[in-house]
Amino acid sequence: MFAFVLSNVVGLVRQILISRAFGTGDAYDAFVAASRYPDLIFNLIAGGALASSFIPVFTGFLEKDDRPSAWKLASAVINLVVLVLTAISIVSAVFSLQVIQHLLAPDFNLQKQQLAASLLRILLIAPTVFGVSGIIMGALNAHQKFLLPALASTMLWVGYIIGLLFFVPAMGIYGLAWGAVLGAFLHIGVQLPQLLRLPEWRFNFSLGLDNAAVREVLLLMGPRLLGVAVVQINFLVNTVIASGQPEGSVSSLTYAFQIMTMPEVAIAQAIAVAALPTFSAQVARGELDQMRRSLASTLRGVLLLSLPATLGLILLRYPIIALLFQRGRFDVHSTDMVAWALLWYTAGLVGHSVVEILSRAFYALHDTRTPVIVGTIAMSLNVAFSFAFSALFSSLGWMPHGGLALSNSFATALEMTALFILMRRRLKGLDTMNIGRGLLQSTLATLAMSAGILGWLQFTPWHSVWVIAPVGIIAGGILYTLVMGMFRVPELEEIKAAILRRTRITQ
Repeated sequence: MFAFVLSNVVGLVRQILISRAFGTGDAYDAFVAASRYPDLIFNLIAGGALASSFIPVFTGFLEKDDRPSAWKLASAVINLVVLVLTAISIVSAVFSLQVIQHLLAPDFNLQKQQLAASLLRILLIAPTVFGVSGIIMGALNAHQKFLLPALASTMLWVGYIIGLLFFVPAMGIYGLAWGAVLGAFLHIGVQLPQLLRLPEWRFNFSLGLDNAAVREVLLLMGPRLLGVAVVQINFLVNTVIASGQPEGSVSSLTYAFQIMTMPEVAIAQAIAVAALPTFSAQVARGELDQMRRSLASTLRGVLLLSLPATLGLILLRYPIIALLFQRGRFDVHSTDMVAWALLWYTAGLVGHSVVEILSRAFYALHDTRTPVIVGTIAMSLNVAFSFAFSALFSSLGWMPHGGLALSNSFATALEMTALFILMRRRLKGLDTMNIGRGLLQSTLATLAMSAGILGWLQFTPWHSVWVIAPVGIIAGGILYTLVMGMFRVPELEEIKAAILRRTRITQ
């Protein structure tokens, strides 16, 4: 979690530099549209789909102390990823303008489309690098090694920052694209030292198509691939719709989504990454009772953190955005557009966080089909919601890109509800009383925190955002912690005990 928080901080620095250099103008709109496609092919071939099927099978070999078979599997998967992603990237680079015109941004004018196509050709260098890096990350996580893999995203943002500081002044938006490519190589580079230290690490150049474990990974990957595809299609649909909305809509959605995902990454993704190997090991040992307790405890912890983050971010969104971005080409209008999108995206923060955990639990059970079916239905509804809510917002005289953000949050809430019900059935119970008690305590503490933040905003309208945002965040966090302490929440007591133990050790 520390590494994910660090990644958020460095990612913020990157986004601040981007906002100062490009604001919500045409150049950054073109970059965002172009970056969707490399993300699409990476996620389809080697992203969440492959990782969620690779880690349970790889962990199974480790639990049996069969490391040679584990590394044969990893080698084959890496080779297949390199072969497929390289081929797709080359073909896509040749037809980059057509990809932009017919898939990503049909409503951009021709000059903007040509710029996006040029950027796309540069960005297509990265997917193969990310593919290999993702498999290495999965292997390290399966060995309970989390720090360097978690730092990989920080190194990605470092590449962006180098591009912004040293490439952009001479190359403009193209410098940002080359910074992204540099970040991809830093993403894999930071993990290699720990990979080389793993026991019995071996690499071979076989594709392993006759390997039963490789076939199992591909079989498990199939349903998950459909789910990832639907999610990526949603991003594409939103980009296409936003490209036909007022200038800056694409950029505003990107800024807002990145801000919303900051607490999600620090809270849910950090916990989920650590939980999947643990869940997988418990399943491999046949310890479903322990997995049930681990899952309930994890869900409770995520709710205790994500609920106050949701209300805090909604209430402080204007001063936070102004503090972070409002300078250079990012003006007051840009702040208004991003804050509007952030309001509706943040409404789905709890849903996104819970889905991260529940989906990992299904993957650990070697069930990629259930979360995919649920996610496919939810994201298909999201496409319909995107058109409907955008039209509704326009008819109300509201900025229409907010409807795109709301559609994502609403669909995710439906997905969370369905996954929770199905997982409780699958495990024949999920200690819902304990989870519900934690949710009630967190709700009451969040309401108290929100009242404190509203009071702060009411009595300090004349202060600088440099005062309003940091003090609001700190005061809200302290107030929430105090109320949770009054409830004697076990998680808070455990943190206190851990700090005391660490203090005694250092003394």
